[in-house]
Amino acid sequence: MILYHLQTCATPGKCMKTPSFSSQGTGEDEDDVESSSATLVQTEDGYTPVFFTPRPLRNLVLVDEMPSLMPLIDMKVANLLDEEIPQIYALTGRGPRSALAVLRPGLAVSELAVSPLPGAPTAVFTLRAHPGDEQDGYIVVSFTNATLVFEIGEEVKETSQSGFLATVATIHTQLLEDGSILQVHAGGLRHIRTDRRINEWRAPGRRSITKAATNSRQVIIALQGGELIYFEMDHMGQLLELAKRDMDGDVSCLDIAPVLQGQLRCKFLAVGGYDSTVRMLSLEDGTQLRPVATQAVNSVPESLLMLHGQAAEEPGSGDAGLFLHVGLANGVLQRTEVDRITGKLSDTRQRFLGTRAPRLTAVYIRGGRSLLALSSRPWLGYADMGKWQFMPLSYEALDHAASFASEQCPEGFVAVVKNTLRILAVDSIGETFNQSISRLRYTPRRLLIHPDHKTLIVAESDYQAVPIADNPELQKRLVDESGGSLAGPEFSAELAAELDQYGAPVGAPGQWASCVRLVDPSELSTKAVLELDGSEGITSMALVRFEGPGVPETSLLLAVGTAEQMTYFPTSCTAGYIRLYKILDRGQRLELLHKTQLEGIPGALAAFKGKLLAGVGPVLRLYELGKKKLLRKCEYRQLPQHVAQLQTLGSRIYVGDVQESIHYFRYNKKDNKLYSFADDVHPRYITAMTLLDYDTVAAGDKFGNFFVLRLPAGVSAQVEEDPTGGKLAAQMGKLGGAPYKLDNTTQFHVGDTITTLSRAVMQPGGNEVLLYGTIMGGIGAFFPFQAKEDKDFFMHLEMHLRQEHPPLSGRDHLAFRSAYFPVREVVDGDLCSQFPALPLAKQQAVAQELDRTPGEVLKKLEDMRNKIL
Repeated sequence: MILYHLQTCATPGKCMKTPSFSSQGTGEDEDDVESSSATLVQTEDGYTPVFFTPRPLRNLVLVDEMPSLMPLIDMKVANLLDEEIPQIYALTGRGPRSALAVLRPGLAVSELAVSPLPGAPTAVFTLRAHPGDEQDGYIVVSFTNATLVFEIGEEVKETSQSGFLATVATIHTQLLEDGSILQVHAGGLRHIRTDRRINEWRAPGRRSITKAATNSRQVIIALQGGELIYFEMDHMGQLLELAKRDMDGDVSCLDIAPVLQGQLRCKFLAVGGYDSTVRMLSLEDGTQLRPVATQAVNSVPESLLMLHGQAAEEPGSGDAGLFLHVGLANGVLQRTEVDRITGKLSDTRQRFLGTRAPRLTAVYIRGGRSLLALSSRPWLGYADMGKWQFMPLSYEALDHAASFASEQCPEGFVAVVKNTLRILAVDSIGETFNQSISRLRYTPRRLLIHPDHKTLIVAESDYQAVPIADNPELQKRLVDESGGSLAGPEFSAELAAELDQYGAPVGAPGQWASCVRLVDPSELSTKAVLELDGSEGITSMALVRFEGPGVPETSLLLAVGTAEQMTYFPTSCTAGYIRLYKILDRGQRLELLHKTQLEGIPGALAAFKGKLLAGVGPVLRLYELGKKKLLRKCEYRQLPQHVAQLQTLGSRIYVGDVQESIHYFRYNKKDNKLYSFADDVHPRYITAMTLLDYDTVAAGDKFGNFFVLRLPAGVSAQVEEDPTGGKLAAQMGKLGGAPYKLDNTTQFHVGDTITTLSRAVMQPGGNEVLLYGTIMGGIGAFFPFQAKEDKDFFMHLEMHLRQEHPPLSGRDHLAFRSAYFPVREVVDGDLCSQFPALPLAKQQAVAQELDRTPGEVLKKLEDMRNKIL
């Protein structure tokens, strides 16, 4: 198995922020309290304490903040909101600055206004009042048999003075170069001049207009039957009919690019037909509507949009490329480069957007003309730092949209969703994820998802923290605006901001404060929060459904492992406990069933064959449900150090030790014993683990290493066919180890401690990837190659980039990725993605070594990234 590694970023977030300050003074004040050991007064109870009141900073000014998810403690990937793609639920932060974050791949959208409409529109357009205006003057909404025009001023209101024909559906609108407005409807063209004179052009015979494409000087319409008619504006402001052409079939879509500054016209017209072809037609004098290129596509083109490279729209910038975007009926968006001299099509790239045919429209992002694609979810394509980015928007599906600019929203778009008109704006252009957060009370430790109720269960614990029950001063302040009591400081914006600034009160050494929280993922609202009594810190958590004779049929129970007065260096506690809770009222309430005392720290819990599997220190133990406490079924006492991770599949148990890597166990029901039959030869400090299949485990250690361990196929079959259920194999172990050893198939140094691993499919119809989160807030992915050709290509690309693009720090890339163990069977996608940053000469040299062109290499990189996210 060869993996492709890609770390998306240290994901921007709102929970933890790293500030940068600028000094503007010493911060001294005449009223400041000063104290010295020489002036302290000693009494019978000790020295008189010195009191002071915290105040805002005076000597430092906040310059900038860099948000992050550091530390990222736990992460789950699930589609709890029935969206098209799953959400990433992450526990981040520390103490009162911690939060539960919901990450969605894509850009956040702000909803600025929502207005009801009298029916379901068929299209929406925006128009500037005059050429050169920075804001739009009109919003045109078309219905099946009417057109409404709204004037944009201090408020948006309907107007009847625009000159539009209100009794027909509008197919297209355009502000022309001389300030006149064009309305295209099925019956013809309506040219509204600046002096309010109206020129009409009627469609010939009984034929009607079906499609139209325009820019400030050119107009092309398609009639029923597939006839194209080309108009161009003359120096008098009149639209002159210059050419006609029969396309031998109905036209499904049309588009023409804007006229660049210093030019008279756009040279080419793009025409899509129901015969699954896209044609480029010339619009030059003497060759109007003559075909120059044809491209066959794998579905009917439903929408077209031509975009110039961003630099081409700037005066004097020269040739920056012209690109044709095609939205196909099968939900695929196709992007093709158009030669600006000959019109030939080349370098086609595709991406699946959704189950609905993409409807393409032009919007403006960062001053450049960009692409908005409306499929089963909206997508935005834009130029960012010289690269073309294409990201989904975290918003519901839009029916129609158009660009929108006003004083309050300089770069947004107006959209139609069913019977509503909405004005939207995109936030944080350039980010990979957008997120919403919910504050937590203590440092989060574990995260679970209840599969039946779709509820998030969060375990929180803090060392040397003061529980709310022991803090009467805080209890007095837990009052909301209506006079009611609050469950905790995280529900008060004022208290949360104060704790975020100054921190929480510090308790006695060995004291712990913990709570278990139930969260509704749809609103990120806390449904229940239960503080644990005593000085217990939560160390593990699992959902389990008990089975067996005499055990009543129960729903899922929540098992919580705690340690009383736990301390570190050395790690010890006065007692450990496993608490069992019932989850009642469909995830709205917790009720304690009973509490079982242990002799050590319960480092990991897992459900196993209707029982509870617990790692208590170095002991692996199996429990059954009892009436007053858990009943010990069997145990294994020969593990090296401390159980940190537990996974189960079938009759196998996978144990991650805090210092001694992974151990494979098998439970023999007849003998009621646990047998160890395989382990690793290397000592590894396990921090995260997940199963890939029955024989394979992926894990990460505290030194930033990712690795995959696999039981040899012959050994796996031998263990399964063992008639003694593992007893014979266990007796064959040597020097205190297991009889069989795991193969290290994959090895890679990430460079940061991996805290969580999850398998997930991040896009509809996509392949499964392995997501990981790190203590510094990074989120990355490992993607298994599907074809040997891709594996060979990226391995050779990585090899060349190691030589041609060494790190700025001067450290050898191969030495870094092999910091603890030699890198094996992993291609570094972060290094491969540096190919576009190479000088053009080096790009061509590397591509030549790979028997490719630089464009083909860039296409492979883009396709690989699209497969992951």
